[in-house]
Amino acid sequence: MTTTFRRERHSVTDLKVHLVCITKYHRSVFTSEGIDLVEKSFREVAEKMGFQVLEFNGEENHVHALIEYPPKLSISQIVNALKGVSSRRYGQAGYKKPHKEALWSPSYFAISVGGAPLEVLKEYIKNQEKPS
Repeated sequence: MTTTFRRERHSVTDLKVHLVCITKYHRSVFTSEGIDLVEKSFREVAEKMGFQVLEFNGEENHVHALIEYPPKLSISQIVNALKGVSSRRYGQAGYKKPHKEALWSPSYFAISVGGAPLEVLKEYIKNQEKPS
């Protein structure tokens, strides 16, 4: 598997995050069509903000997204935009939200992914030669 780096004016990066967003109160509200609508919303937000949704799927009460993003964006900015737009579009499409105007729980799970395992990186750094 080859890694494609994001090349920008002052940086070369490979930032990926696995996001899990859960519905308010973990309520089971998503149908297959609802998941498709959320995915479409996520991909539209990604295009506008300059990041990519590499993989997306979900179940009745949560969604998973694998995202590649630039260093100028924080994970919280990304999550905020994804949840805001998808919640609005979900309601506009006539789907029932778990609680008044809220589709999503305010919390989320995010973990960085990809690259070398932590132990390999630690060993690489430890074995760097110090200047004489």
